[in-house]
Amino acid sequence: MAREIKFSLVYRDMWQSSGKYQPRVDQLKQIAPVIIDMNCFARVETNGGAFEQVNLLYGENPNIAVREFTAPFNAAGIQTHMLDRGLNGLRMFPVPADVRKLMYKVKHAQGVDITRIFCGLNDPRNIIPSIQYAKEGGMIPQAAMCITHSPLHTVDYYTNLAEQLIEAGAEEICLKDMAGIGRPGSIGKIIKGIKKRHPDITVQYHGHTGPGFSVASMLQAAINGVDVLDVAMEPLSWGMVHPDVITIQAMLKDAGFTVPDINMNAYMEARHLSQTFIDDFLGYFIDPSNKIMTSLLVGCGLPGGMMGSMMADLKGMHSAINLALRQQGKQEVTLNNLVVQLFKEVERIWPMLGYPPLVTPFSQYVKNIALMNIFAMAKNEPRFSMIDKDSWNMILGKTGKLPGPLAPEIVELAKANGYEFYTGDPQATFPDELQKFKEEMAANGWDEGPDQEELFEFAMHDRQYRDLKSGVAKSRFNQELEQAKEKAGAPIFITRPVVEIPMFSFEEISAEYPHAKPVHAPCRGQLIWQYDMKDVSTAPFEGDTIKERDVLCYIQNSYGIEPVPVGYGGTIVGTYAKQGDQVQKGQILAFIS
Repeated sequence: MAREIKFSLVYRDMWQSSGKYQPRVDQLKQIAPVIIDMNCFARVETNGGAFEQVNLLYGENPNIAVREFTAPFNAAGIQTHMLDRGLNGLRMFPVPADVRKLMYKVKHAQGVDITRIFCGLNDPRNIIPSIQYAKEGGMIPQAAMCITHSPLHTVDYYTNLAEQLIEAGAEEICLKDMAGIGRPGSIGKIIKGIKKRHPDITVQYHGHTGPGFSVASMLQAAINGVDVLDVAMEPLSWGMVHPDVITIQAMLKDAGFTVPDINMNAYMEARHLSQTFIDDFLGYFIDPSNKIMTSLLVGCGLPGGMMGSMMADLKGMHSAINLALRQQGKQEVTLNNLVVQLFKEVERIWPMLGYPPLVTPFSQYVKNIALMNIFAMAKNEPRFSMIDKDSWNMILGKTGKLPGPLAPEIVELAKANGYEFYTGDPQATFPDELQKFKEEMAANGWDEGPDQEELFEFAMHDRQYRDLKSGVAKSRFNQELEQAKEKAGAPIFITRPVVEIPMFSFEEISAEYPHAKPVHAPCRGQLIWQYDMKDVSTAPFEGDTIKERDVLCYIQNSYGIEPVPVGYGGTIVGTYAKQGDQVQKGQILAFIS
């Protein structure tokens, strides 16, 4: 009998790789039985990654969403799995060990079977503790290796890493090809090497379609012993997402593998339901560019899941960069030119930064440094003039060991700034915090919830959880949705027009205030001038003075609240966005003179 290949529907990642939000809990409950009726999935990815944060952002309790979504699959005997960022848990920055331990007990109780544990640096020190915590919590630990293509990331590198993770207790291995740039031949050799040493270990392959390798990679994975393949389905397959189950099933069947049949009536119903979710509200937050594959990703290696946010960043920074170029008497650039510049800059600086695999959050750090380098050079400033604190933490080793050495100029820059490199255990610098959150919940009269799931959510995403409890999150999301509707006109993301953010004239403001300097948004998201402000329509405070390094405002993005400090003191002489507005990265928020 031909060897069997199983399919996992990455329903969470389909949305994560397309736009900002996930379906609501009522929508998840609606589609779960239809996915089951398709009768071709042994596994479904139900949660993890930014799933819980997204629920919180629009005022929905993620614990309810996870329990309600996993329950039908549990009853049908379909395994559920989640994405777990190792040291970072379910957020973009490190999590104390006691909160990490509680996560697995909570997720197991909520009906999640498998946790896919990855570290963006492939540092075993960030993965191995989670393997043990997952086992103690009753979950199946699947250790994931972030696949990229560099002189360091060879077949031997990955087979040796898999050996370490299996020896530490990983019951499954996942090849997480987050940018889809893993070369098919190498993918096959890695899987063959793992299976030769550990024939009974389940191996799962996860590959995005962005640069176009993933279908060939899936065939090579199957030929060399893979057990499970991650697939998507229309209307969210292909583009920057994942291959569609129909194509992969047909390919493997023709190649002689045993694969499940697809109930096409159920497929079409699930396809229809997903489209209705898009039409309802999710399409307002999906970038049309995420439906397009591009071979430009082969060189820079940026992951498909961040292409939408990257394009939004570029559109926001485009005017700011051209403004700087005009001030220097240089020729302006088109958006297409800027895309090519960014990809080339990522290629240039990636080796200098030690070849961190370009996956969340390190892909964002490298992309941000590259974009700020382009901005700096437009202003006749040197590269690496603007590096944010999270990127410095990566450079300094505070979040794990970089795969390769840093360039000498990066080392010298760190020393010039008075920074110290860290070589110890990354977890050691983040002490336990659960007791603090328990005490605050008791003081507020908040229940810890069944299996302490509310305590876990509060400790993992404290600021967003407070916004959920106060009702601020729901009102903020409703306002964001109304603004998105006004801009887009229709939520059908395939045909939705791109709306350019107007930039205000530097020449006009400088005529009255010759020494005024602009403050740019460091990321895209919802503008919050005063975090605790109840009246979200209130205008900010022109005429006030502000000191260097003071926080001017905050931006709520899909991963949390980003403070916007200023690099110089003075008087606020102009503001160009209201409380609650959606702003793009690089958009001018204010002028300070």
